[in-house]
Amino acid sequence: MSELILQTDAHRWQAVLDRHPDADGRFIFAVITTGIFCRPSCRARHALRENVRFYPDADSARAAGFRPCKRCQPDQPVAGQHRLDKIEKACRLLEQDTPVTLDALAQHVAMSPWHFHRLFKATTGMTPKAWQLAFRAQRLRQTLAEGTRVTDAVLAAGFPDSSSYYRHADRALGMTAQQYRSGGRETTVRYALENCTLGRCLVAESERGICAILLADSDEQLLAELARCFPHAQRGEGDDEFTRRVQQVIAVLDNPRNTLALPLDLRGTAFQMQVWQALRQIPVGETVSYQRLADAIGNPRAVRAVASACAANTLAVVIPCHRVLRVNGALSGYRWGVARKAQLLAREAEQEET
Repeated sequence: MSELILQTDAHRWQAVLDRHPDADGRFIFAVITTGIFCRPSCRARHALRENVRFYPDADSARAAGFRPCKRCQPDQPVAGQHRLDKIEKACRLLEQDTPVTLDALAQHVAMSPWHFHRLFKATTGMTPKAWQLAFRAQRLRQTLAEGTRVTDAVLAAGFPDSSSYYRHADRALGMTAQQYRSGGRETTVRYALENCTLGRCLVAESERGICAILLADSDEQLLAELARCFPHAQRGEGDDEFTRRVQQVIAVLDNPRNTLALPLDLRGTAFQMQVWQALRQIPVGETVSYQRLADAIGNPRAVRAVASACAANTLAVVIPCHRVLRVNGALSGYRWGVARKAQLLAREAEQEET
């Protein structure tokens, strides 16, 4: 099933005509002749298009002088909230020491295994198994950072004593557990410094893929930030073949509509991975609030944590954290400067209009 597109008022009006349930929670429509605002899926008779106005949420519609529809109750939580609560419960079960099977998880939340697996992936962007592995990797990072022996740390994180799961831990860490414990001293990171329409940029690559896309005003700032991201890695300039790959990244920085086909080396906690996955689902030319992003990952109370995950992103533009705004539409902080954020948004809006 294709993803519901709501980039323009025309898209939103079609969702209202279709009474599309997936549009609920993503915008509100109000009718100026009745003074009432509704969910897109409201079963009430459709108004004329010229009498309809669109708002991002119930608070915005109420502030404009409209009152909520008694039939669809648009100021109440979306009807699917109970399903999100079940997914949140499943996430907590996956974060326990004892392994949990898919059948057991589905039974805990009163769903069929097939339906639960489908809903879990649609909500979190990860399969239950991937979520559990990411959480274990997070615990592994913590125990290794405390100086625990590698074998003890792997077991304490919940990984069985097997080469299969050890390889999973390796991929999640972005390096071997031994390398992580030593501060990444055996990790090699190649980089290149280039110009782009956003200023100077640094693109770095590990053996697993592109691990950093940084922006700044000078090469000194870029190299200092790379050192902070990989303090003990062996850092060196890339060869000609790497430089050619870097041009693919520059093409995306100069035009986000271009697709990057290179593998990415994402390094973060399970929660950060979840936020970054949600960020990559935001279309070019569209923005969301931190609250809306928190809602999208099924954790509406985690607005500050979502903002922190955006700030921790080291892959500029490719992970489009610049498309997240304050709930009132104002620009918020950006790792590479608010001016660049404004430049990116203005450029994408202009491209959307052409």
